[in-house]
Amino acid sequence: MRVSRRSVLRLTAAFLSSTALAACTSGTFDRLGVETPGGGAPAPGEAPGATAIGTGQVRVGLVLPLSAPGNAGIAATSMRNAAELAITEFKNPDLQLLVKDDGGTPQGAQNAVQQALNEGARIIVGPIFAQSVSAVAPIARQRGVPIIAFSTDTNVAARGVYLLSFLPETDVHRIVDYSVSRGKRSFAALIPDNAYGTVVEAALQQAAARRGGRVVALERYPADPARRQEAIRRIAQAARRADAIFIPDNAETVPQVVQGLTAAGANLRRAQLIGTGLWDEPALFANPSMNGGWFAAPGADGFRNFSQRYRARYGQEPVRTSSLAYDAVALIAALVKTQGPQSLNDQSLTNSSGFAGIDGVFRFRADGTNERGLAVMEIKPTGSVVISQPPRSFGS
Repeated sequence: MRVSRRSVLRLTAAFLSSTALAACTSGTFDRLGVETPGGGAPAPGEAPGATAIGTGQVRVGLVLPLSAPGNAGIAATSMRNAAELAITEFKNPDLQLLVKDDGGTPQGAQNAVQQALNEGARIIVGPIFAQSVSAVAPIARQRGVPIIAFSTDTNVAARGVYLLSFLPETDVHRIVDYSVSRGKRSFAALIPDNAYGTVVEAALQQAAARRGGRVVALERYPADPARRQEAIRRIAQAARRADAIFIPDNAETVPQVVQGLTAAGANLRRAQLIGTGLWDEPALFANPSMNGGWFAAPGADGFRNFSQRYRARYGQEPVRTSSLAYDAVALIAALVKTQGPQSLNDQSLTNSSGFAGIDGVFRFRADGTNERGLAVMEIKPTGSVVISQPPRSFGS
């Protein structure tokens, strides 16, 4: 059955409103989602966690690294709770979540997905890690079952494998679009020399060209602070030709880079500092050198309200990425309620009007990546404030 271009968006938004709707970004579960947990993760099946949530007829496989060590296991538990919260708040959806522990390994993910499919799963939610997503994609594709995964490595996205995650490319395009709209057309960039940096560098070049801007200088810098100085010095020299300086790194590194630019003579009153969602950290807001910086991120109200409901139920703070699991389950519940289980297919999931979630509107592209409606935030001494509201819907 064909899904109306507006029906799912409207119903999902109404559901989230009725339930009081207004990254783990370090270690093994990073924003790019390409690392796998280290250490001796238990083999799948050794750890408890293969349970069912809900009693509906439509079965959904929920594949998470529940027994993985460190941040990965913590994030997985929080995402499992968020999925359960969505089932509870949707008021008796016709769903049953088949919770499977993949142990944080590709082989574990294959076993988990195979189990879920054998038990009748019509769609798979998860895994988290890129290597695990790659490992399970052929298994699900052979059975004609779509996947909503949480990796942020777009190399693993494809038709039938949809990434519901915070993609760095979306951050970059939003902040560049806003900067150009404010007269900032020439960009200098200091970018970390890692996998995340490679992604955002390509996105910057593409976004600037698309909006008629230009990248006048770009340097990659290593993780070792002692080896960054030459790259910082060259960008400081180029800063007089730039309207904005792009530094897509975390709350620990960015202030060090900014202080280095100032020490090297860059006039940061003239060149606007801009960044990605990695800047969305209170530790960064407290640094005076970052005052006035701009970055793209989801609006904060949705996650704040979700966190209150999560704390009330589970007695602890949710991991930032847990909202993704909530949105995935809420979306599936909405599709099944409005269109029936036959709507869990590529056509429905790539509805161009998109869907309303905790972190704002989003939609899946046919290539498996996603587009999000992001806000632009400005750093103030008291925190961050919205200077450009996120869109409420997508244009044509």
